[in-house]
Amino acid sequence: MGRDSPVSHGAASAINLVFLYFRKALATMFRSLFQCVGMLGLGLAGLGLTPVIAQDATKQETEAGFVSLFDGKSMKGWKVNENPESWKVEDGNLVCKGERSHLFFVGDEKPYKNFHFKAEVKTEPNSNAGIYFHTKYQESGWPKYGFECQVNLSYNSDPRKTSSLYAVKDVLEAAAKDNEWYTQEIIVQGKKVTLKVNGKTMVEYNEPEDQKAGSDFTRKIDEGTFALQAHDPGSKVYFRNLRVKRLD
Repeated sequence: MGRDSPVSHGAASAINLVFLYFRKALATMFRSLFQCVGMLGLGLAGLGLTPVIAQDATKQETEAGFVSLFDGKSMKGWKVNENPESWKVEDGNLVCKGERSHLFFVGDEKPYKNFHFKAEVKTEPNSNAGIYFHTKYQESGWPKYGFECQVNLSYNSDPRKTSSLYAVKDVLEAAAKDNEWYTQEIIVQGKKVTLKVNGKTMVEYNEPEDQKAGSDFTRKIDEGTFALQAHDPGSKVYFRNLRVKRLD
């Protein structure tokens, strides 16, 4: 048959129609697929769920075993002693500013002995605060029981800097900067206390076997709960993402 025969034109037209049909069908199929994916995402969001990507999975794996101590919305599980107005929840943070006050964790009746604690902390210039552990609730005054992990990057009236094991093994150089978040870690295992800032070990303390509790402040490894300190009206400090993993 010749190139210009009616049969050749008919065959070409039929092929073009078939090609157009399949192209349209493929486009419709992919459009429907993308719509389904979008609806799935909306459905997960409505349930408070989000797809887990590789980075999130890694974070979840590294935080395995940790339990949150602060919900970011309220002081549920915490008990303030004197001057409760020194504490508030603001933008997902626990914020202290005011007269001396201590906020004790009371959300778990089982005391903490061996544990790995983490918190993100931010200080304004010339501010002082603290994180207590192995302590217990008291109505007023500086906590007698347990240890204080110091929070102080530039406070003029105290040379003991952030991550000092206060008055036991002190740090004299600031390990972070004011107005920037840093991560404080407290690890207690047996008779050893380790304090870290942003992953860097600042203090390692091995308690002597014959260590006696002090009369004013015990500063002896025992068991208990956690407390956060509001130090004075001129200090403003923020805490968030507080969590702990038992090592017992």
